[in-house]
Amino acid sequence: MLTFTTRRLLLAIPTLLFISLVIFLLLEASPGDPLGDVPLTVPPEVKERMREALGLGSPWYVRYVLWLKQFFWVEPLYWFDHVFGTQFSAGMQRIISFQSRSPVFDVIAQRVPQTLTVVGFSYLVGILIAIPIGIISAYKQYSWFDQLGTFVSMIGFSMPTFFTGVVLIIIFGVKLQWFPSVYDTTLEVRDWNSFWAQVRQMIMPVTVLALYNAAQISRFMRASMLDNLGQDYVRTARAKGLSEKTVVLKHVLRNSLIPVITVIALGLPAVFGGAIITEQVFKVNGLGQLLITAIHGNDIPMVLTLTFIFAILIVLFTLIADILYGILDPRIRYD
Repeated sequence: MLTFTTRRLLLAIPTLLFISLVIFLLLEASPGDPLGDVPLTVPPEVKERMREALGLGSPWYVRYVLWLKQFFWVEPLYWFDHVFGTQFSAGMQRIISFQSRSPVFDVIAQRVPQTLTVVGFSYLVGILIAIPIGIISAYKQYSWFDQLGTFVSMIGFSMPTFFTGVVLIIIFGVKLQWFPSVYDTTLEVRDWNSFWAQVRQMIMPVTVLALYNAAQISRFMRASMLDNLGQDYVRTARAKGLSEKTVVLKHVLRNSLIPVITVIALGLPAVFGGAIITEQVFKVNGLGQLLITAIHGNDIPMVLTLTFIFAILIVLFTLIADILYGILDPRIRYD
């Protein structure tokens, strides 16, 4: 397993470098100008100096190599200095946003808690809903519960999150006025009232993402349970006189969770993609809204850094899923 992990980590380096190059070239070829919003009254020579200050006067390969150095060397040194009080990154240029003229990672660090709160709770709620539904649907195959679970799963998986979000806002935010339709990112939890306000404003965005996640995971759980319920070891366990609860929850469930756990690990980065749209719908001031704003403003450093972080998450969780599969399933050997 150690050899496999080391080999995959080494393979991830050229993979991520290639991904970063593709993202950079796509942004370089995309239409738009970071200085497009500058008033026409600004003289051309001043505009050219502004372009030079943003680093846009250098060739693309020079800017790409500079970004790689800043991402993999300068930024880690800065955060190391921030934690341990050293001065290794003193005088080094960090990745700067074209829009805010602030370090990109400082802006990302401000937005991460909002995204992790919504995404983390939604994924957790989705898993807690999906696994019991999948178990019961498989055990009571073709029952009314199975038919209802299949119907709800198809709806949750087929409807995009922006549509579900708008429907919830219209029904529960505008018509019934049970929950706020706009997420207040400035809210600080200090007492019971503020805690309840935080819970109320999280219900709709968490529900949208949880429904989408639970729809997918429950189908995998059901299929895995059905595959194991027909195995010989289940009939043997029943023949030995074990209770149906023990057979299902101890033997069948343990083996059925092996592929589902890998699906959960692989699906976590995709949740951030869904959160991009959901944050726009509910005005959550997180990474998704930051990315959309940066794209509209042609903020190349911000877009490049955020999309590359998402790419790192995908590669990382793919590796975690493979490792978990090898650990949980003794039949799998990578070395």
